[in-house]
Amino acid sequence: MSDLPERVAEVRARVVAAVQRGGHAQSVRLVAVTKTYGPEAVEAVHACGVADVGENRVQEALDKQALVHAPVRWHLIGHLQRNKVKALEQFALLHSLDSSRLADAVHEFGVRRGRPMDALLQVNVVGEETKGGFALAEVEREAARLVACAGVRVVGVMTMAPLDADESTLRRVFAGARCALALVRGAGHPAMELSMGMSGDFEMAVEEGATLVRLGTILFGERH
Repeated sequence: MSDLPERVAEVRARVVAAVQRGGHAQSVRLVAVTKTYGPEAVEAVHACGVADVGENRVQEALDKQALVHAPVRWHLIGHLQRNKVKALEQFALLHSLDSSRLADAVHEFGVRRGRPMDALLQVNVVGEETKGGFALAEVEREAARLVACAGVRVVGVMTMAPLDADESTLRRVFAGARCALALVRGAGHPAMELSMGMSGDFEMAVEEGATLVRLGTILFGERH
């Protein structure tokens, strides 16, 4: 972790350059993905000025949260099973609202606690069978349905590109997610966040309008 400040600074500089190239003039937040790294990674990245931390698995996140004292914002970026929805109490943002059934469960959770849960609609732009999320053709209908669900506040869109995608596919995925964001906003949601881009493709995602980039390896090194 000794070179983490330099890594964070370099990533921030690359983000600024990508915003300028893309021309969307958006502000971008780094979400440090600490999956498989210990609580010391969370403390270290917070000390570098990164206040947003992403975890893929609920239990790993809860275990880590018990050991972390830094006042970070916890993001759940992985798939959430409906029977674990109550764990959302420990997170600021759910990135992976990937089905109507999960959306209904999150809505019910928000109603029960008396405060809506902030979430991003997960969009599967190129129809990958191994990933969840809504097809672009389904986004407008689901966004309209969710307007009546007071327990969930749709604040944006999330997408993941295929692992080995070429530049053309990456551009198509990221541009498609940006179109989905416009549809969600048009349905009446306060949707401003666009979560897309990881260590290998975050600059292209920022060029296409990302406001949240999910970064692990480029900050912490290869996972164990």
